[in-house]
Amino acid sequence: MDELKKLIRQVPDFPKPGINFYDITTLLKDPVGFKTVVDRLGNIFEGKRIDKVVGIEARGFIFAPAVAYRLGAGFVPVRKPNKLPAETERITYALEYGEDALEIHADAIQPDESVLVIDDLLATGGTARAVADLVERLGGRLAGFGFVVELEFLKGRERLAGYEVVSLIKYQS
Repeated sequence: MDELKKLIRQVPDFPKPGINFYDITTLLKDPVGFKTVVDRLGNIFEGKRIDKVVGIEARGFIFAPAVAYRLGAGFVPVRKPNKLPAETERITYALEYGEDALEIHADAIQPDESVLVIDDLLATGGTARAVADLVERLGGRLAGFGFVVELEFLKGRERLAGYEVVSLIKYQS
């Protein structure tokens, strides 16, 4: 994955001092890099029954539809509150300081459908865990998680224990 890692720009002190931001826009603009991400995530889950691929707002919307297409599955968006037009199911989850919420259309996932969750980044795992809870609340079976980047030092994988978790690029600090 070193070839992919080279395509990610690191921006120090963004969005605030002390934070090192891993900017995937430089990977996205590279046609080989973008294709490689989609193909690798698709290859990992190919051959498994995947009915729906869930993408988490906002950067998950970039990768999840492409992976869904690659796997012959449907795409389901999970969004911030009040962005989806039909009846939704909402989950509220804790952040380090406060709360956040996500919504999914109530009819997006049918009971016993196999669901893959794709996002750009695994950090603390709170958002991904909330999405897993939403999927299971609707009766879906979580086939796994696929991430482009994992910040291993934030231990987000621990919140997803019991699920298959794949990340293509890992940062230790």
